[in-house]
Amino acid sequence: MPTQPATRQSPYRAAFAALAGTSIEWYDFYAFATAAAIVFDDVFFPPDMSPYLKTLSAFATFAVGFLLRPLGGIVFGHIGDRVGRKKTLVITLVMMGVASFAIGLLPTYSQVGALAPVLLIALRLIQGIAIGGEWGGAVLIAVENAPPGKAAFFGSFAQLGSSVGALLSTGAFSLMNLFGNDAFMSWGWRVPFLASSVLVIVGLVVRVKLEESPVMSEVRDEHAAAEQKLPVVEVFQKAWRTVLIGVFALATATGGYYVVTSFLLSYGTGDLRLSESMLLNGLTLAAFLELLVTPWLSWLADRVGPHKVVIAGLAGVIVLAIPQFMVLGTGSVILIWLMMLAMRLVMSALYGPIASILAEGFAPHVRYTGISLSYQICNMVFGGLAPLLAVSSPRPRAATTGPRRSCSWPSRPSASGARPGSGACGCRSRGTARPR
Repeated sequence: MPTQPATRQSPYRAAFAALAGTSIEWYDFYAFATAAAIVFDDVFFPPDMSPYLKTLSAFATFAVGFLLRPLGGIVFGHIGDRVGRKKTLVITLVMMGVASFAIGLLPTYSQVGALAPVLLIALRLIQGIAIGGEWGGAVLIAVENAPPGKAAFFGSFAQLGSSVGALLSTGAFSLMNLFGNDAFMSWGWRVPFLASSVLVIVGLVVRVKLEESPVMSEVRDEHAAAEQKLPVVEVFQKAWRTVLIGVFALATATGGYYVVTSFLLSYGTGDLRLSESMLLNGLTLAAFLELLVTPWLSWLADRVGPHKVVIAGLAGVIVLAIPQFMVLGTGSVILIWLMMLAMRLVMSALYGPIASILAEGFAPHVRYTGISLSYQICNMVFGGLAPLLAVSSPRPRAATTGPRRSCSWPSRPSASGARPGSGACGCRSRGTARPR
């Protein structure tokens, strides 16, 4: 069996491979989140359904994918801990790409009736399983190839996939918005999903050339002769406390992110009648900022300690949570964008270094399963339900006439714990076309 030095590859090459794959995975995932907020209620549900129920149903399709993410973490975590990180990451990338491309080809409710949302949910479940196995493997490829003392920095490259994917996704939807409302609702929303096939091919080329993580050589040497328990069994027997710590440590980073992206779009365009293109452009700017600051904040985490940077990010999220939604009521593009940028800055401090913290919490031979379960259980509980609960919560009364509703900040705290104020429902009250 080759020794670790023989199989070690450049940490930058490994980090880029992690970034390339997670960028594509998250592009596909955020495309679904964006479409659920601004498209799916009209395309996949009955026209005579109330706007509130349609929006709730659209977010339910978004949430259902989270239900199978822990299953994906268990299945692909097992493969990653026993067979190898590389092969697992190739499988998850293909699954995600095929499901996303198929969503772009789905018939609408007006064409096939109730079969349309059924097919959408089925593909969403496939996405959930694939994402369940993606993040853990990408983090380990980067962290396990990192030089000593630089795990947070190189681990952050896997985290950057979130901002790159969000940047590409919101950018694609913003571009499609330029063709006008009719074109966007007819075919424009499909283009981001179909375009993912090109990105998947690029990602596969990068990952197929990737070498296996050096830690896998040690795992095979140490555990080849020993009778081993299933990774998921060993994790819950010996490291269940670490799993719970990971779940709650990630709660704000994951649940909060989906609330300030997916639900923010629905609340802003529906209740406040803000321009979709303005909000999408703001999210694009925020994703670009995240792309720039996450490596620097993670580098800082290697110097001062990742826990200190994460705690500082959490404090920032708490401070900005209510103002994030209060400024939406002003209608000021500058204020809304500045608050989006500020929120993404503090969330980057929370999200960037967390990968290295979790990777260090589990033994190498169950590490893939352990960090995947922590991350995906957290996403199932706090990520998928956060925007759904926000949409279903009571909202303050507001006038329904005029170019924009006057509205106070949402009054009921989110059950996700991600921010204290996600109470307005995202039901849309449109006219014949949406403001853009």
